[in-house]
Amino acid sequence: MKPPTALTPRTALVSTALALAALTTALAHTIVYGGYFSDPVGLFCWYAACWVLFTVALLALRRVPARSVAWLIAAGAVAVTLTGLLGPPRTSTDSYRYAWDGRVQSAGTSPYDHTPHDPALARLRDPWLFPTGAACTGPDLAPVPPTDGTRHCTRINRPAVHTIYPPVAEAYFLAVDQLSPANARHKPLQIGAALVSLGVTGTILLILRRRGDDLRKAAYWAWCPAIPIEAVNNAHIDVLGVLLAVTGLGLVASRTLTRRAAGGVLIGAAIATKLMPAVVLPGALSGVRRVRDAASVLLPAAAFVVVAYLPYVLLSHGSVFGYLGGYVEEEGYDDPSAGSRYSLLRLALPDTWAFPVLLVIVAAVSLYVMWRGDPRRPWSGALLVTGWSFALLTPGYSWYSLLLIALVALDGRWEWLGIPLAGAAVYILAPTLHFQPSLSNIAYGAAAALVLVMTWVRRRARVRGTGAPATASRHPHPARTPDRPGSPGTLQRSAGAAPGRGRRRVTTR
Repeated sequence: MKPPTALTPRTALVSTALALAALTTALAHTIVYGGYFSDPVGLFCWYAACWVLFTVALLALRRVPARSVAWLIAAGAVAVTLTGLLGPPRTSTDSYRYAWDGRVQSAGTSPYDHTPHDPALARLRDPWLFPTGAACTGPDLAPVPPTDGTRHCTRINRPAVHTIYPPVAEAYFLAVDQLSPANARHKPLQIGAALVSLGVTGTILLILRRRGDDLRKAAYWAWCPAIPIEAVNNAHIDVLGVLLAVTGLGLVASRTLTRRAAGGVLIGAAIATKLMPAVVLPGALSGVRRVRDAASVLLPAAAFVVVAYLPYVLLSHGSVFGYLGGYVEEEGYDDPSAGSRYSLLRLALPDTWAFPVLLVIVAAVSLYVMWRGDPRRPWSGALLVTGWSFALLTPGYSWYSLLLIALVALDGRWEWLGIPLAGAAVYILAPTLHFQPSLSNIAYGAAAALVLVMTWVRRRARVRGTGAPATASRHPHPARTPDRPGSPGTLQRSAGAAPGRGRRRVTTR
């Protein structure tokens, strides 16, 4: 195979800038497309086109000189993120519940005590969240029992149930409401999510730089089409959990107990934001052999969750878990036959076996990570556990994978990005196909197959590198030599090395 044609630094920069401009333009069109109910197939086609342009931008970035990578990623992150502010939430109404919970708390009421339906909070309703009369049209509006003989509705989904969000999320909703000007509607939540998303980019870049790793990996998060759509436009609170979890894992990678404890606190805060970040705990315990090292992470995490819930427990008259139990039942997590959850497992197993087998597999992966994982790279183990949890759980909501995207950006195994794309396909297209499990099987099956194939390819490359003859002066660590420049799908560590820092060992994962 001929080596790739060398590009000048200026040409590489221009090529990457043009790819980013095309990506940003496509994202802007996708955000304003508004076809989730009217044309979901067209909407997904635009979204898929954004992923193609995202791939092109990543490939172009490989040629950019190391000295220009950080600012280019940051500039691209700002451009990509801002596209999410171009319109109201397009594919999710969750942020309307966030706005309501913040308003309820500002009025001095626990968000866990009343549903949006409750007439006791009718004084807090406004025409934005609770339209009336002729404005109550559209598939994204839910009816509300009238109090004055007028037709009432709300933008909030599931208005007859209590909130489900944990205390850190509720504190965030309160803070946004307090800082928002009157009649700001959805924009404060979107702006807050954009700032948090850019904070994730900065945190990933900082962790990679401190480790002397390839900064290009940060583009997996910074430029990913899922970020402006799910994290910014839909303003999903998951992005705050991602920031806390990523920062926590960065601290856990330290060898000092103080920093590990601080990392445990932040992981606890992530769990108290959306619960799902608990899946990174096995990664945080990668390679741990001493009880005190494990306790330095687990105890602060558990303590923070308890302390965060305590004020709401004391102030609330109802359960602080809200609709959590009902949500689990509604989504089919406890009864697989009721939905498309565990669809890959159900191809080969009876429905009743799916959940127990999932638990066994995830437990086995977690034990493997804790026993064989690298304590200096806890995000690698967290990626493995999180990735296989999602692949086997086959969730129907694409924003759940925001955490997975951030872990990919820290670790570099790009093949796991198939999971977020599969989730988007299921979420956007399933209503049109009447939630047929076959769509979940195809999408998540293809994503899982990509992971398995690339795992085999990487392992074979390592074996070949170990067995190949090498001259000590040129290849001091053949087993850890990165993929040769220009190989498909590989971010160049050699190109990303900063001058004057000497030779480093690099593990190709």
